This record gives sequence, structure tokens and C-alpha cells, in this order.
Amino acid sequence: MSFPRSLFLILVFCLSACDDLNPSGEDKRTPVDTNVIGPGVGQIAYDFSLFDTETNTVTMSAELASVDAIVLYFTMWCPICDAHMSHMRTQVIPNYPNVRFLIIDFVSGTIEDSRTAQVNNGYTDMTVLVDLDAEAEINYEGTMGTTVVIQNAGGQGIILMNEDYKDSVRLTQTLDSLP
Repeated sequence: MSFPRSLFLILVFCLSACDDLNPSGEDKRTPVDTNVIGPGVGQIAYDFSLFDTETNTVTMSAELASVDAIVLYFTMWCPICDAHMSHMRTQVIPNYPNVRFLIIDFVSGTIEDSRTAQVNNGYTDMTVLVDLDAEAEINYEGTMGTTVVIQNAGGQGIILMNEDYKDSVRLTQTLDSLP
């Protein structure tokens, strides 16, 4: 039996595309500049003002002034986001009374639609921010399930985590590291 030509080509391509079949484990990403505003861990958090679903203006720096950290969770009101938010509400939020948790709705399009989604999904006890102009989505590189932890570092927000929510382990590890 002969080796199919298509499998041979795929194998050659895969082997030639790999830089190193025995990687070192070293992080080769470009380091972020920690002295600038940006979405990367260690960078200064972008300050924003967004409406909540009750038309109040919420400013990140003002919210951060009275807590140890803020957690932003980007939602699309889908079953996956609902599972993440439900898990956060029961397993994470009660353990961190000096951390402010904010949901960012970046897809509903209007304050009214966001409020409807908030009520229909049972989140009236949480603050939901409406990202009408994609301000937070762009500046934090947020997508469905993105979770951002911003530490209050002497009045300045520093990003400690910016990644997809997979489970509460990374989030709680990050929150446990707060001074």
C-alpha cells in the first residue's frame, strides 16, 4: 500500500512550519511597555465612562478609587456567558467584598436592549455597563468572556489579568494576589 500523496504533503508542511519540535517553554512574546495605557498585563488601564442600564454614568477611575480592584466581564448574554457569570456570582464575588465586579454588554446596541437582557437573564443585582461605541471593547481587546482585573495601585489602574474566562481558578489566583 502506498502512502497517499496528500498525507505526505500535509506532513511535510506541518514539519516545515514548526520552528522547533522541542520548545523551551520560554515566553517569546514581545514584552509590553508598562509605562503606557494598554490592554496588556502590567500596563496602565484605560479610563472610561460608560452608561449603566439605568442611564447612570460609571467612570472606571471613580469606581476604582474605593476598592482594591475592578473585574470587567464582557458578555454577549449567551448561555456560555451566563454560565460564567453565574459561576462568578456564586463562587467568586462573595469571597471578594472589596472588589467591584462590572459586566460590560458590548453587543446589545442600546441601553434599553441591554437592560432587557439584564432583567431577562436575572442580573438586576449587578451593574451592567453598555459599551455603545465599543470604547471598552476596543481599549481592552474584549470579546465574549474576556475577563479583565484592574488593580488600584495608588490611584492608578494597573491590569493584572486580561484573558478569556475559562473557570474561576485564574481569576481567584489573580484576586488572591492583591495586597
